[in-house]
Amino acid sequence: MLRHLHRWPGLLAAVLILALALSGAALSLFPAMERLSSPAQVGGQTVGDLAALVLAAHPGVEQIRRSPSGKITAYWFDAGVAGAAVVDPATGLDVFSADQGAVQSWLTDFHRSLLLGDSGRYATAAGALALLVLALSGAMLVARRQGGWGRWLAPIKGPWTGRWHAELARVAVFGLGLTALTALWMTAATFDLLPVDEANPAMPAAVSGLTGLSPAKTAALQDSQVADLRDLTFPYAGDATDVFTLTTGAGTGYVDQGTGELLAWQAPGPWTVVGEWIYLLHTGDGAAVWGLLLGLAALTVPVLSVTGGLIWWRNRQGRPRLAGLVAASVAETVILVGSEGGTTWGFAAALARALQGHGQGVHLAALSAFAPPTYKHAKRIVVLTATWGDGDAPTSAKGALERLAMAAPLAGVPLVVLGFGDRSFPAFCAFAEAVETAAKAAGWVMPMPLDRIDRQSPQAFARWSRTYGEMIGLPLDITHQPLPPQSTTLRLLSRKDYGESVQAPTAILRFAVPRAGLWQRIVGRGFGRFQAGDLLGIVPEGDTVARLYSLASAQADGVIEIVVRKHSGGLCSGQLMALKPGDVVQGFLRPNPGFRPGASKAPLILIGAGTGIGPLAGFLRANRDHRPMHLWFGARHPQADYLYADDLAAWQEDGRLTSLHTAFSRTGRRHYVQDALRKDADSIRRLMTAGARVMVCGGREMAQGVRDAMTDILLPLELSPAVLKSGGRYAEDTY
Repeated sequence: MLRHLHRWPGLLAAVLILALALSGAALSLFPAMERLSSPAQVGGQTVGDLAALVLAAHPGVEQIRRSPSGKITAYWFDAGVAGAAVVDPATGLDVFSADQGAVQSWLTDFHRSLLLGDSGRYATAAGALALLVLALSGAMLVARRQGGWGRWLAPIKGPWTGRWHAELARVAVFGLGLTALTALWMTAATFDLLPVDEANPAMPAAVSGLTGLSPAKTAALQDSQVADLRDLTFPYAGDATDVFTLTTGAGTGYVDQGTGELLAWQAPGPWTVVGEWIYLLHTGDGAAVWGLLLGLAALTVPVLSVTGGLIWWRNRQGRPRLAGLVAASVAETVILVGSEGGTTWGFAAALARALQGHGQGVHLAALSAFAPPTYKHAKRIVVLTATWGDGDAPTSAKGALERLAMAAPLAGVPLVVLGFGDRSFPAFCAFAEAVETAAKAAGWVMPMPLDRIDRQSPQAFARWSRTYGEMIGLPLDITHQPLPPQSTTLRLLSRKDYGESVQAPTAILRFAVPRAGLWQRIVGRGFGRFQAGDLLGIVPEGDTVARLYSLASAQADGVIEIVVRKHSGGLCSGQLMALKPGDVVQGFLRPNPGFRPGASKAPLILIGAGTGIGPLAGFLRANRDHRPMHLWFGARHPQADYLYADDLAAWQEDGRLTSLHTAFSRTGRRHYVQDALRKDADSIRRLMTAGARVMVCGGREMAQGVRDAMTDILLPLELSPAVLKSGGRYAEDTY
């Protein structure tokens, strides 16, 4: 619901909001320009002295106004001809014309009413309302993405489009929300929809009838400072019954032109005070720096529009287009999907089509949109979800566990969970397990135990569909062959081989970075930008399931580098190890924001074994700022598979690698990386006390051994890998 509330105002009112934001950003410059161009104020100058100077220069003066920026403007009639000019308060003489420039005048009218009068004001109010909804819903989405308001300033992870959208949003959202709210207030005031205070005090019953007293000798005017002046209206020439009307920040009053006596005074009412603050907050007039900040916030709107549109477009492209789906409120079957790369949506669509073929009304949505109160006619709910990283929620399932915990289960409506993953990963279907656990804890009826689909197996899905069909009384036998991911041709540049002598053939493979235009990168079709630790998906010939390899290089290195070990019977590793320079494979990029060193200056403990050194080597190669990085690396034999040996020596010499600790298991000592960690326990504890972050890459068994060793090492510090992981100080990339 929250995503829909955020999405549709942005899509439907995008052009209007853009027009208001850009014109508002341009207008934000004028208060600062006015402040810089206005003559300097005279310290301690009184209104009476200023009025006397202006009167001497323009005997027909009728009014003096001081703007919030300090600009003083005089208005007069001379031989029946009206005149106006910005005056120098020190002399009362004209400095330049008071006429508003054509550009500023046009921008003001456009921003207020789109040059369409009252109908345009209604349109701009609708735009302001849409912007307010966007700001509020955006703030809540950022908080939800970050894990709560308390983590508002925590680093944002994820693909660059969504990350930059959220980064800009959390910077600008409050300014944009305040701008929208104040715009709505000002529109309401324009159409007399708000209470108003009495503008002026009651006119005095009698005046002295005297004239000719110089403003410089008028006591009430001499008691008022120019710095507080808003407006001074002179009595009409020759009319002994008229008075000065003086308005300052403290209120409005009448001054006898013959005696200088203050005849009446009225302080501003609460609605007037609030209105003045609203005007200042919206325009920055009188607070030039604030105005410029508002302008900068407004300039984020075009970027937010583009990144938001791209997020929406990519989500649409990643989801199957299925005809005949019904709204959640009338659906008999609700299918909810948690997907990162998009393949789980394909299985969900196949299930939806099969159910539609049996006359079922089906609603298909992201698991993040889980909202049981809207499923008014549901007979069953099916959750199909993948797992991201180390048991985390995939993109379309963010916040689902919290929603499950808060929502009351629907009476008589069963919920079934089906997990998708890769059994070679330690967190195989871990998020699906978490969903099942949360659903049971919330009291949902779960007639089928959690089933798991390994590597998008069509056979396993067909088997599950038959079982599910039997449960709901419908003959289902669904065959779905997932489409291979969109890939790019990669050409091998070079390779460096290791490990033959220890029966572990391993190679460092370097591919050329495919060229992609800006538009391809924006719409997500090029190979895209990458960092060490991101994942390279390789689609082997004869299969549609990609294998993922951690990148040992970044975009700045000019190559795509991975480390591959040939596995017995391994289809993908066998094909990669058979490549010669000039050969090509099909690959794609998948960001891995959870496994990056970040921008901190805190020490980094890097732990890897075998091919797990790949991304760690990438981190070291990029460490040109000499952040303290300490590597513990395990291999079989120093003469056989000591990967990156020459590079590590060079990086240690130039300061990119602070310390190196090795362990070799095929020498006489049979030393493993976890043994090296235990040996260096005191050093590790000192680093952890200094705020170090731990990054582990390698096989599952090695990672478990490292966790066990680190648990023992950190016990005196009352820390553990689990505690560190919850605080973002322990990251794993395992296979």
